[in-house]
Amino acid sequence: MAWIRRVRTASGATAVQIAESVDGRRRIVRHVGSAHDGAELGLLMAQARQLLEGDAQGELDLGLSIPVPRAAMVPAPSAATLFDDPAGPVGRRAVVAAPQVLRTSSAVLYDALAGVYTDLGFDALGDEVFRDLVIARLVEPTSLLDADRVLADLGRVSASLSTRSRTLRRCQDGAYRDQIAKLCFQHARASADVSLCLYDVTTLHFEAADEDALRKVGYSKERRVDPQIIVGLLVDRGGFPLEIGCWEGNKAETHTIVPIIEAFAARHQINDLVVVADAGMLSAANLKALDEAGHTFIVGSKNAKAPIDLASHFRWHGDAFTDGQVIDTLTPKAGKNKGNDPALRAEPVWDPEQYPTSWRAVWSYSARRFARDNKTLTAQENRAKAAIEGNKPARTPRFVKTRTDGLVLDDAALARARRLAGLKGLVTNIPTTVLPASEVISSYADLWHVEQSFRMSKSDLRARPLFARRRDSIEAHLTIVFTALAIARTVQARTGLSLRRVLRQLRPLRSATIEANGTIRTLPPALGPDEHALLNDLGQTDPRH
Repeated sequence: MAWIRRVRTASGATAVQIAESVDGRRRIVRHVGSAHDGAELGLLMAQARQLLEGDAQGELDLGLSIPVPRAAMVPAPSAATLFDDPAGPVGRRAVVAAPQVLRTSSAVLYDALAGVYTDLGFDALGDEVFRDLVIARLVEPTSLLDADRVLADLGRVSASLSTRSRTLRRCQDGAYRDQIAKLCFQHARASADVSLCLYDVTTLHFEAADEDALRKVGYSKERRVDPQIIVGLLVDRGGFPLEIGCWEGNKAETHTIVPIIEAFAARHQINDLVVVADAGMLSAANLKALDEAGHTFIVGSKNAKAPIDLASHFRWHGDAFTDGQVIDTLTPKAGKNKGNDPALRAEPVWDPEQYPTSWRAVWSYSARRFARDNKTLTAQENRAKAAIEGNKPARTPRFVKTRTDGLVLDDAALARARRLAGLKGLVTNIPTTVLPASEVISSYADLWHVEQSFRMSKSDLRARPLFARRRDSIEAHLTIVFTALAIARTVQARTGLSLRRVLRQLRPLRSATIEANGTIRTLPPALGPDEHALLNDLGQTDPRH
């Protein structure tokens, strides 16, 4: 006859063993394990019962419901021999109900993201509901109503919908964005150089039919006619977010850069900031305002200005360029170029005192860019010819002129565009003695980081479409996206992986909450070498410890 016995060990645990009696003598058949609490005892008792029952002997099911007592930990005996059973007959016959899983969750993922949130200092806000909304936005962007489902999957008990709504109002009333921006600046300054910042804008549309004071129909790169807002994002050289702002949807992009730069400089008391932006920010008023505020800039120039800036080169060298060639010259602040004399072969060296009506212009030529530009121009030429032949497109393509006798190809404009293919111009107010042309070009090349941050906010964080209606809710939504973007960029920097890959690797790791022997306990998942390495990169420890 075999039975399950529980024995108190010297370490204070309860050992679960299978014993049998043969010819009146007792012996231990198998040591199942040692339990240190009720849940472990329940699991070991269930495992021992399965081993004891096996499949060698069937049971007659009489349909009787037998009460299952809870097995208790064996207390420390005063004196016990090897085969003494302190629990007595009841202990030998005690069985427990089979353990059952109550729920599973991706608690490892939540803890990892919450750890990054804390490392960035965002816990200084003291708002756990805001933190949960940010992490939910990172894991699975959804509506405010559906956020509780995402948080439940992460092992969190979500606050009520009304509490989440109050958190959005508190986000605005408590100036969370200002605090987050200061913490982001401190993090960026400690880990990188914030003297150079990258700026760009995008649009976020709304699923709404009517406009209001903020949501306006304006220029959309996607050619949408829905109300939208303009969002400007300022990041450091590595793409880490520093400032975010929003304006009316019909506001010109060029009117956004000065307000956000001034707010950033005033918040952090910066007097010598280098701002890098694309050609969309190029306007005489913007450059003048930044220069008068004491800031320096590197802004993309439009190719239409190349014939004026490179007049000397075209006169003395024609339209021939070599791969990697750089021409450091002048560009007029407004009107004609009075500083560059085409009669002189040498390009002038820009100096703010010698050329007060000009900015410095750096033009570079790339053979790869030439091939790409030429391919684009050929495609535009083909669309223009198709329109002339009668295939009416949705809008008039480039290089098409309208005459009294119909549409014709604008050969002069096409030839002029091909002549400038491969050129990229930059305008700056940084003298050559401070920043050589090669570094001006490399600084502008970092602008892709802000574009990547915008792509992350639109795709991974799904900042659009927006379903909020009131301005404070829209601003609170952007604050959550801004905070989530800071965490996402930190995760990417620490692991070298995209946020999507990190989520794909950590979210399937499920912690299980089980009920065994009347005790509820949460067991962490098993981790492989890749998961261990990923958590170490994120600064997290093994959840089993």
